[in-house]
Amino acid sequence: MTPPEDPRSSLFGLRSWFRNLLKVALPLLLGAFILYWVYRDFDFAQAAVVLRHGIRWDWMALSLFFGVWSHVERALRWRQTLEPLGCRPRPSHLVDAVYLSYATSLVIPRVGEVSRCGVLSRYAHVPFSKSLGTVVTERLVDTLCILLITGVTLLLELPVFVTFFRQTGTKIPSLVHLLSSPWFYVALFCVVGVVVLLVWLARMLVVFERVRGVVLDVWQGVMSLRRVRNVPLFLLHTVLMWLCYFLHFYLTFYCFPFSADLGLQAGLVMFVAGTFAVIVPTPNGAGPWHFAVITMMMLYGVSSSDAALFALLVHGIQTLLVIVLGLWGWLHLVLSGKKE
Repeated sequence: MTPPEDPRSSLFGLRSWFRNLLKVALPLLLGAFILYWVYRDFDFAQAAVVLRHGIRWDWMALSLFFGVWSHVERALRWRQTLEPLGCRPRPSHLVDAVYLSYATSLVIPRVGEVSRCGVLSRYAHVPFSKSLGTVVTERLVDTLCILLITGVTLLLELPVFVTFFRQTGTKIPSLVHLLSSPWFYVALFCVVGVVVLLVWLARMLVVFERVRGVVLDVWQGVMSLRRVRNVPLFLLHTVLMWLCYFLHFYLTFYCFPFSADLGLQAGLVMFVAGTFAVIVPTPNGAGPWHFAVITMMMLYGVSSSDAALFALLVHGIQTLLVIVLGLWGWLHLVLSGKKE
C-alpha cells in the first residue's frame, strides 16, 4: 500500500511551476505591451513591402557579419579568463556556448549567462561555479566599457540627450535634487545596513557552510582577471568586441534611404540608448529598445513612421540572427558529440 502524497510537496511543486511560468510570461507580456503601445498605429503592410524591396541587403549582410564576429570575440576573451583557472576548452565549444547564451535569453532574459556556463560544464568539464565567476568578471568589464562609451557620447551630443530626457518626461534636475537630499543618503544607509545584516545572518546558517566551496570557486573565477597572461590581447578582444557591436547596429543605417545620412555621432547616440534600453528584462530588449531608438531617431529629423519601420525591421532581423546562431551552436554541440 503506497503512502498518501504529502500535500506540502504538491503545494511546493505548484509554487515552483508558477514561479517558472512567471519568469517566462512576465518578460513576454512586458515586451508585448510596450511593442503594442509603440506600434498601435503602424502600417505593417508597408513594412512587408520595404522588407522585400526596400532594404540594401549588402549592407545588412555586412552588419550581420559583425554581429556574428562580436560573439567570436567574446568567446576568445572568455577563454583568456578561464586559462588562469587551468581550464582550456576548445574555441568551438566557447563560441557555441556564447551562441546558445544569447538564444536562451530570448526565452528567459538574463538566463543566458548561466546557460553558457552549463554548456562548458557538460562539454568541456569546466567547473560551473568557476566559469560563472569569469562571466561576472566579464560583465564588470563590459559595464565599464559602456559607461566609457556613454561618457564620450554625452560629451559629443549632450543637447540631444537633454532633449530626449525632456520629451520622455525624465527630469535631470529632479535627479540632481535626489542626490543632494539628505533623506536619500539616510535611505541608502538603511539599505546597506540591511544587506550587511543579511550577509551576517547567512554566515551563521549551516547552509552557508555547505555552499562555501561553491562561493570560493565563484570568487576564484572573478579574480581570474588579475592572472590573465596577455593583458593587451584581452583589451584588444574587448575593444574589437564592442566595435563589432557598434558596427552591427550602425551599418544598418545604410540599409534605408531615410537613415543613410545620419552620421557616426547619431549612431553612437542610438547605440548607447539602445544598450541601456535592453537592461529592461524583455526578450532581446523588444519594446524598450524600439522605444529608445525610435525616439532618438526622431530627434535627428527622421519621421516617426520611418523610425518605427527601422526599429521593427532591424530588431527583427537581428533577433532572427540570434535564433539561427543558437540553433547552430546547439546542433554543432550535439552532432559533434565530442566532450573534452
